[in-house]
Amino acid sequence: MRADRLVATLLLMQTRGRVTAAELAAELEVSVATARRDLEALSAAGVPVYPQPGRHGGWSLVGGARTDLSGLSAPEARALFLLAGPSAASGEAKAALRKLLRALPAPFRTEAEAAAGATLIDPSGWGEGERRPSDVVAVLQDAVIGHRRIRFTYRGAGSREAGDEREADPWGLVDKDDVFYLIAGTVKGRRTFRVDRMSAVTVTEETFERPADFVLDEAWGQVVGRVEDMRARTWATLLIAERFVWVLRDHFGRHCEVLETLPDGRARVRVGAPQARDIARTLSGWGAAVEVLDPPEVRAELCRIGIELVDLYLTGTGAGEETHSTS
Repeated sequence: MRADRLVATLLLMQTRGRVTAAELAAELEVSVATARRDLEALSAAGVPVYPQPGRHGGWSLVGGARTDLSGLSAPEARALFLLAGPSAASGEAKAALRKLLRALPAPFRTEAEAAAGATLIDPSGWGEGERRPSDVVAVLQDAVIGHRRIRFTYRGAGSREAGDEREADPWGLVDKDDVFYLIAGTVKGRRTFRVDRMSAVTVTEETFERPADFVLDEAWGQVVGRVEDMRARTWATLLIAERFVWVLRDHFGRHCEVLETLPDGRARVRVGAPQARDIARTLSGWGAAVEVLDPPEVRAELCRIGIELVDLYLTGTGAGEETHSTS
């Protein structure tokens, strides 16, 4: 959790006085890019952390090695707890924050404690149940930190079968929108696994060495790029009232681009999805409020959906039963 790292970073700097991003990354078992981003986040939040360039440089607390948490000003303490508090979900992170709170001067504690509880992060969407990381996540975190090889059963997307037995070297975990992914080394090269499709995870006594050039942030960026490319293999151009463009952006995310706004108040928009059918299904509920200009495959799919609905609800021919098997 990020709160754990932020508190650990500050306490480590209090002890050592000066650290480099590489030293911090090695100490906390994260990538150098992640360590640097955490240091920059602390600095941006107002914590007295600053970089020193040069051969013997690094990141230091204002005042040097002797600076302790009592050196924080009231705004700096508030900024730290606003930053770390909302993500302190684990018991260990909350305990760390309590220890940090006790290290502050008494006049700052009330405001810092209020800052830690000022914001709540609710990862569940509307209509969803409470999301909790599976127990597998904690097992994998230990394996990543300990450089221990794992064995597990993996079920592919859409498969109802138990899955295949796999073996991998866990290099890093990614939490994307409360879905965890594992980036690992296998006999077939680097692979990415959805953690919720993993079961029977066993941490072995075998150890591994993570590639020296592996950076978790960069590896995940490559994964995201490939997935987003696959998610936008089909593009459609459409017309919609400009005031509703935000709804399309909500549906299509980064695969929604406004090309121009017309004098009649409509916008010409380009949207992308894996297949023409995916675009048509998303747009069909708009009825005549959306006009698809191209490609013909999306227009044809919208026409097919319309005919199915007319047959099912207007003429009552029962065509829905036949189309259910083909759609």
